[in-house]
Amino acid sequence: MRPDERFFSFEADFREPYARDRDRVLHCSSFRRLEYKTQVFLNHEGDYFRTRLTHSLEVSQIARTLSRMLGLNETLAEVIALSHDLGHTPFGHVGGDELDKLLKDDGRALGFEHNFQSFRVLTRLEKRYKEFDGLNLTFATLEGVLKHSFPYKKPFLEGLDPRFALDKHPSLEAMVVDHADEIAYTSHDIDDGIKYGLIGFEDLQEDALFLRVDAMVQEEGIGRDDMLYRHRFVAGLIKILVEDFIEHSKEGAQQHRQEEPICATLDASKPLPLGFSDQTTTELKRLKKILFQKLYRHEKIVKKMYAGKQCIKGLYRAFSEDPDLLPLHQKALFESRNKQRVIADYIAAMTDRYAMKTYHELYGFSL
Repeated sequence: MRPDERFFSFEADFREPYARDRDRVLHCSSFRRLEYKTQVFLNHEGDYFRTRLTHSLEVSQIARTLSRMLGLNETLAEVIALSHDLGHTPFGHVGGDELDKLLKDDGRALGFEHNFQSFRVLTRLEKRYKEFDGLNLTFATLEGVLKHSFPYKKPFLEGLDPRFALDKHPSLEAMVVDHADEIAYTSHDIDDGIKYGLIGFEDLQEDALFLRVDAMVQEEGIGRDDMLYRHRFVAGLIKILVEDFIEHSKEGAQQHRQEEPICATLDASKPLPLGFSDQTTTELKRLKKILFQKLYRHEKIVKKMYAGKQCIKGLYRAFSEDPDLLPLHQKALFESRNKQRVIADYIAAMTDRYAMKTYHELYGFSL
């Protein structure tokens, strides 16, 4: 990063700063690789299921809608949404958890965390300029990605540039993206889980939020046995959550909104000014708990994720034991960066299928 301009772009451009940020993210390698990174179901399981790429697009769409209705900067929300998962490893959260464990076992106390990795992708790992690393994005975008979820203070962020003020909330647009993320993954995981046959709507009946959406769909004259029910249910769930968030965030947005996004000004010890109603918050937590128990911990999902974890472990072990297995440009980074971190960055950037292909080449058999 440039020493004086590392959080801002000063060159003349016909685009406004956040549109320029968005375009730089859309054209970077890490964004394209999201197409073949797991959301919940492995990419090669079928063409229907969400990937990190389609998830990011859905989050972006919801975030733009929420921001527009609250009078916030749509484009800033869009670029944060498109960037928020760039640091995810192959095989979803289990891949990141395994890399975290491996790095800590190797004495790298900072470990691995996907939000911070997304930040590192944008500021260090992507290379588009001769003089400095990263994509040269605005401070507001970088802060929104770094502080994607609360709490913001984490041990591995000690020594971070003080301008990020981890004791402060990020911009309102960043808060919008965090909730848009929750709306997107809850609704599309239900969609994919039903489509894959791992759960049924009867599994969700214990939750009051499900019953609210179900009543809405039934009023359209569509029963649970109707082929359209799944699609109408997902659309209804998003509608209820979006409308609830807007209704219960208007006052907070109006109170804290600025003409331009002001970052790191709200005390993080105080509640977020944006969010769902208490009722919807409680019901959504219950729905996510049901999904965790009946979908995310389903035998078929757990088996695939266990295989992915073994793949991550095998790649890390092989590259650590014999660095000559790495591409030349990766080995060259050993001169300026820690060996284990370089290996972790290389693995984290892989797609699911490239990770499995490499594992097969190294160990001679498929997962």
